[in-house]
Amino acid sequence: MAIVECRDIIKYFSVQRGYLKKGAGVVKALDGVSLEIEEGETFGLVGESGCGKTTLGKILLGIISPDSGEVLLKTKEKQAIFQDPYSSLDPKMKVRDIISEGLILKKGSKTRLLERIEKVLDVVRLPKGSLNKYPHQFSGGERQRIAIARAVVTEPEFIVCDEPVSNLDVTIQLQILKLLKEIQEKFRITYLFISHDLRVIKFMCDRVAVMKDGKIVENRGSKEIFTGPVHPYTKLLLSSIPRIF
Repeated sequence: MAIVECRDIIKYFSVQRGYLKKGAGVVKALDGVSLEIEEGETFGLVGESGCGKTTLGKILLGIISPDSGEVLLKTKEKQAIFQDPYSSLDPKMKVRDIISEGLILKKGSKTRLLERIEKVLDVVRLPKGSLNKYPHQFSGGERQRIAIARAVVTEPEFIVCDEPVSNLDVTIQLQILKLLKEIQEKFRITYLFISHDLRVIKFMCDRVAVMKDGKIVENRGSKEIFTGPVHPYTKLLLSSIPRIF
């Protein structure tokens, strides 16, 4: 069953042309995007920077609205894990407050909420002592674990993972990717996994859509994409990747 459906999504942005800003132009961020994401799967969205991947993610999260087209999201329980763990966490907030942000509207005693926060710390493998620390006291990988805990603690059914490992060292990337897989299996979460890195997409995703200039040029199972790409752009992307994990 599809938990997400996009039908002919269009989103244009006005931009200024030239250094003198004379005359406005239009960027076609999304130019007729249609796709379905099945419940419980990891759906990969891959393409070079500026192709429209993040714009689609923001539309699915309700951060921005499409100019036209239709989005059917069969859950209200959605969250996001962003690219940069250094900027996505408020440096003035303790980890306890960062994780509990999403629980503000949840009913329950302080004791019960604390138990829930401590439980999610176990899930992302951070010690209880982390709660009273600030983001600058953690490594990049640990900060991304905090960001994952913040997303998972609200018990979402759908998470947009927007380049969640691109700012991390390769060895740390693999740890975080394995953690995301474990969390998905444990809580039956559906992921939209956005990346420009085909190594990561191959490791994580069940199905993959390849984007170029605001359009989906190929949308198939992960194995089919990597063993028998059809579109020339997909072939070009595959020819440029280093050895897979």
